[in-house]
Amino acid sequence: MKRIESAKNQKVKDWKKLHTKKERTKTNTFLIEGEHLVEEALKTPGAVKEIMVTDEADLPAGLDVSVSCYILSADAYSAITETETPQTVAAVCQMPESSHFRYEKLLLADAVQDPGNLGTIIRTADAAGIDAVVIGHGTVDPYNAKTLRSAQGSHFHIPIIKAELSALIEELKEKNVPVYGTALQNAVPFREADPSQAFALLIGNEGSGVDPDLLERTDLNLYVPIYGKAESLNVAAAAAVLIYHLRG
Repeated sequence: MKRIESAKNQKVKDWKKLHTKKERTKTNTFLIEGEHLVEEALKTPGAVKEIMVTDEADLPAGLDVSVSCYILSADAYSAITETETPQTVAAVCQMPESSHFRYEKLLLADAVQDPGNLGTIIRTADAAGIDAVVIGHGTVDPYNAKTLRSAQGSHFHIPIIKAELSALIEELKEKNVPVYGTALQNAVPFREADPSQAFALLIGNEGSGVDPDLLERTDLNLYVPIYGKAESLNVAAAAAVLIYHLRG
């Protein structure tokens, strides 16, 4: 166990860099904050590489010997956190490397830009028993701090894969997996789609929706009817309705 007093320590600087997508991509690691997220990460063997606390008493019990532990001063710990009221434990985690997933129940995200929305979508997909969330071009980094907080640990329960969605949709269709898009025009009410054991749901950008080129490749495009005066549903709320309907 090592103790770090200064916020200018090189380790602290390295951890702070993980708030940038560039550094996360370069190192294949990401930073999580808070007891709940760290607890969920520790349930996945090999996910946690380093743990940082402000008090030795806050170290989780039963840590694997491969996990490096650091006790930080208040200044050093404050330097690596982004939350307004930081908790007393953080960790550096390894991004999963596997790109293999089952072609059964998939959620495809096209240019979803709000990190909170993406985190909620990942959490909903996890709760609904979806096999993987596939991140397409233009979608916010799933390891963004706000996305991690919104997902509440679901990053450690469900594969999150980056892929070219147009190629994946064609591959799914070749395997007879129905692909459903989401749209307001040239679409049918979602209840017209029958629940099934295998499907892919394609959701899109908060403002402009799914890329029209991708919508042309789907088997059927769905919408959730609006019965009140709201202009539209939040993308995460719509995804929840559709996922639970399609899985039955």
